[in-house]
Amino acid sequence: MAPFYNETCEELGWPVDSALHSRMKKANEQELKRLDDVLADAEANLGESEIKDALLAKAEYLCKIGDKENSLTAFRKTFEKTVGMGNRLDVIFYQIRIGLFYMDHDLITRNIDKAKSLIEQGGDWDRRNRLKVYQGLYCMSIRDFKKAAELFLDTVSTFTSYELMGYKEFVTYTVMISMIALDRPQLREKVIKGAEILEVLHGLPQLREYLFSLYDCHYGSFFKALGWVEEKIKVDHWLHLHYRYYVREMRIMAYSQLLESYRSLTLQYMATAFGVTVEFVDQELSRFIAAGRLHCKIDKVGGIVETNRPDSKNWQYQETIKKGDLLLNRVQKLSRVINI
Repeated sequence: MAPFYNETCEELGWPVDSALHSRMKKANEQELKRLDDVLADAEANLGESEIKDALLAKAEYLCKIGDKENSLTAFRKTFEKTVGMGNRLDVIFYQIRIGLFYMDHDLITRNIDKAKSLIEQGGDWDRRNRLKVYQGLYCMSIRDFKKAAELFLDTVSTFTSYELMGYKEFVTYTVMISMIALDRPQLREKVIKGAEILEVLHGLPQLREYLFSLYDCHYGSFFKALGWVEEKIKVDHWLHLHYRYYVREMRIMAYSQLLESYRSLTLQYMATAFGVTVEFVDQELSRFIAAGRLHCKIDKVGGIVETNRPDSKNWQYQETIKKGDLLLNRVQKLSRVINI
């Protein structure tokens, strides 16, 4: 893994161990020479199928040692030599996995589009479902949680993408993303009552506690479980960039769920329900109210939180007026520029 070792040392500012690097580089060169000899023999004496297998073996080895550019080049050559829709899709999946590892958005989107095109031409059922998992994983990594939840839930009962992750890890992502993306009735229908998900949750007690504590309105337990989730996704390859957003949105969801049940309630009651101090709840609610994320107001003197659910039609009317004024201002500015 000499290429990946070099890349890692450069990125993290580590000193390169010359002796270790030399040993790895020598081992890589020996294996690549062997693979090149196999490829040359296939080109000289064997058929197209053997040439394709030799190219694929070399591409896989380059991928294994972290030589991104050369492995992509080798996979493209392999794709050109590959006959059969399924095998061509497998080569594309390799390239998507490289893109997901390096979070190369251009590489991922180009190959997902290519895979969709091939599947429309006659891809099999298994690879169609595998592509959904790849798409869902990419959507999750770019914070399109709604689309990711939809794709993951579609493939819970048909999951075969073990080259990406194990089934328990897949269910973990599905539950966490569904909780932020789905409303309460959808969550009940697709996750809480999902037989495949419930079966796996028996072996994942912390995730089960996280899901059911929110659904059953046990907010103190939910906040503790959310702390576990935060620690988990903070070091997750695909979710670490979004952990602040995720945790914030889940807190807002829990506050909203409690407030929807009451016209007013005390700060002390909320603090007790969530297992935190009154000062913490006051600070949290103030921040989210000011940002327009919670529809309530705080009577600090009486220590009471009063909900003020907005009328949706009135809100739409106000929003239309606001956007209309903004549009008129821009048209006026544009007309002045054109007149000049």
